[in-house]
Amino acid sequence: MKDEYKKKVIVWLLTGAVLVMAMVVIGGITRLTHSGLSMVNWKPLTGIIPPLNEEAWANEFDNYKNFPEYKKINYAFTLEDFKSIYWWEFIHRVLGRIIGLVFIVPFIIFLWKKAFDKKWIIRLVILFGLGGLQGFLGWFMVKSGLVENPAVSHFRLAIHLIAAFAIIAYITWLIFDVRGIKRAIHDVSIKNTSFLMMFLIVVQIVYGAFVAGLKAGLILNTYPLMGNVLISDIAFSAWADTGLSSLVNEQVTVQFIHRWLPFLILLPLYLLWKKAQYSDLRKPIQLTAILWLAQSFLGVITLLLRVPVSLGVLHQFGAIFLFLGALYIYYCASGKKTGEI
Repeated sequence: MKDEYKKKVIVWLLTGAVLVMAMVVIGGITRLTHSGLSMVNWKPLTGIIPPLNEEAWANEFDNYKNFPEYKKINYAFTLEDFKSIYWWEFIHRVLGRIIGLVFIVPFIIFLWKKAFDKKWIIRLVILFGLGGLQGFLGWFMVKSGLVENPAVSHFRLAIHLIAAFAIIAYITWLIFDVRGIKRAIHDVSIKNTSFLMMFLIVVQIVYGAFVAGLKAGLILNTYPLMGNVLISDIAFSAWADTGLSSLVNEQVTVQFIHRWLPFLILLPLYLLWKKAQYSDLRKPIQLTAILWLAQSFLGVITLLLRVPVSLGVLHQFGAIFLFLGALYIYYCASGKKTGEI
């Protein structure tokens, strides 16, 4: 990449990353306000135009009435009620299209100015592929809730969310490369430990999606006990009945795992602090530890208050920064060049 374009590319990629983060936040609001199934049609081009008059609104509402969510849950909805859930899903989809334009238009300009070499063109094409895949996964998720059971698959929800995190991680990695952040291997164990921490955070994010998809945050709203016990009897019963399936399909079990997995994440975080406390990674590790503490506290408060929209979204947003903290540590510890961070 030509040096004269590096600052502009960083601004471009950073803008895109922020918009993807906003997409995750609005997706969380859409989920928590039960708005995700309000738009029953997939219109890649004309879908950027909302209903412009009462007749158009009535048509959208009539389409919605043909699907299970209205028939089984929202059968008492008025047109005004429908509008209140429609807008969040509409904003979510339109923002996705805006993100596409934000990436594609500058990319074409940079290509025209020959800012990228072949290696960077390939890397950016991969990014566009991830974006296109994410759009498909969004519809794939919504489609699962337009059948007999008016609830999206928690597996598809998790895939859609992890794909968003993958895009954020990929963009961030590209930004690190453009900035030329120096990467120093202190030892292989730091690299492996940081990868383990990042992997466990991803698993925790997946279980966060499972909690959301199964509405597991609306039950057993006490902490640290689940009601009056550490592990609810329901979890043991589910294990006895369905075995491993209960780990990903049963509300109480999923909530239990999401409650205590942060303490498993704490183990590699502590090992990193011990191994690298006198190195250039000391401050990033300390910051990640603070993010872990804040995110864990926020998760407990969100559970105790039965997942209010504001805290639920803030908790999801916090997961982004905890993940990026782990990603930064792994990036710095996995290169071959030495030097200060």
